[in-house]
Amino acid sequence: MGARTIRLDEHDEQVLAAVRARTGLSVSEALRRGLLALSAHLDEDQAITPYDVFQELDPGPGGEALAPGRTAKEAIRAVLKKKAGR
Repeated sequence: MGARTIRLDEHDEQVLAAVRARTGLSVSEALRRGLLALSAHLDEDQAITPYDVFQELDPGPGGEALAPGRTAKEAIRAVLKKKAGR
């Protein structure tokens, strides 16, 4: 078991005191549980992959595209002409 020295500012000291008063935990146990909670939170965050984010944002086949990529230049010209009224 290792011993550590940490520095807490006044606000953090007040938070630690409030946690100890509400739970009756020792300083060591309160900090230990805080580390475990942070570790669990980080594990949850890493469970989300870029693919998961894409799946939530994916508008489906075709998405918002006005034309396929291979004809994009022509489609842009058409949209701009229509917008300009030419």
